[in-house]
Amino acid sequence: MTRFERLFQEIDAECVLITSDVNRRYFTGMKSSDGYILAFPEKSYLLIDFRYIEKARNTVTDAEVIELKRLQPQMSALIKKHGISRISVESEAMTIRKFNSFRHTFREVEFDDSDALSNAIKKLRMTKDDEELSYIRKAQEIAETAFDELLPFIRAGVTEREIALELNRLIFLHGAEELSFDTIALAGANTSMPHGVPSDKKVEEGEFVLLDFGAVWNGYHSDMTRTVCVGKPSKEMEKVYNIVLEAQLAALEAARAGITGRELDRISRDIIEKAGYGECFGHSLGHGVGMDIHEAPNASQVNESPLSEGAVVTIEPGIYLAGKFGVRIEDFVILTENGCENLTKCAKKLISLQ
Repeated sequence: MTRFERLFQEIDAECVLITSDVNRRYFTGMKSSDGYILAFPEKSYLLIDFRYIEKARNTVTDAEVIELKRLQPQMSALIKKHGISRISVESEAMTIRKFNSFRHTFREVEFDDSDALSNAIKKLRMTKDDEELSYIRKAQEIAETAFDELLPFIRAGVTEREIALELNRLIFLHGAEELSFDTIALAGANTSMPHGVPSDKKVEEGEFVLLDFGAVWNGYHSDMTRTVCVGKPSKEMEKVYNIVLEAQLAALEAARAGITGRELDRISRDIIEKAGYGECFGHSLGHGVGMDIHEAPNASQVNESPLSEGAVVTIEPGIYLAGKFGVRIEDFVILTENGCENLTKCAKKLISLQ
């Protein structure tokens, strides 16, 4: 069954219009910066311009490829051919300006700006098939290889920016299509900022270095965080690290399809709160990962929905002591009926770099 066929099982629509780059790639398997998918229950079309037409004709199998020259007459012809009166659009991706432009140009149909299409696509993308999981595994393999090769580079005297640059170089060296996001490399007191930006601060002996990074392979992301120490950590640093590790291991043990996002978040959060650091864990336990670095489902305090089998989610508790240091340990897992498969193979025991 094609992804278009699965989509129309999820949504009662005469026609859908897909314009976002990521969703266009999800349905066609082809990366492009422009183009339109017009899909009907009986047939789907990719309208794409000259820059991509050769690649599209050689790549796309589940939609008829049409070279885009003038959108209005070409799209109107398809609307007339299929005899439809209503088109659903991506509410989460289409701007108000673009939506109004479509309504003005194609007056012969009504445009549905409800969340129906975006929600249906979100549901499809939550459950990864075997091909998608193979891409995610490869992305994680690239990221972990880069991390292992980075460790000898981390030492007193190098800057956060230099560490980030070297990690990025290694990620690309090992075949990444792109970075999952701007690499986070922080040292010392800066590690207390969960999403801090690498600076010219130099690493000093006895400091934590926090690394949050990932690679993209065939459009799919990986995501991991490790906190290491340069030299010998203090007793407080060891204590906080071990609390975060305990919280993460407990969540990994509990993670499975059917548990709600709130329940999974609570397992880690309870451990951190009982240790007296509840106010220092201010973000959610985790999020979905796939063609976007942050996508459904979320392991958060507000998500009461059961997590689906085949979803890929991060498990990343943290404790952040402002002005002192922070610790985050992040793996990501595939949820299964009976538990989870951890895609992150790097050891989590505190690494002290000498």
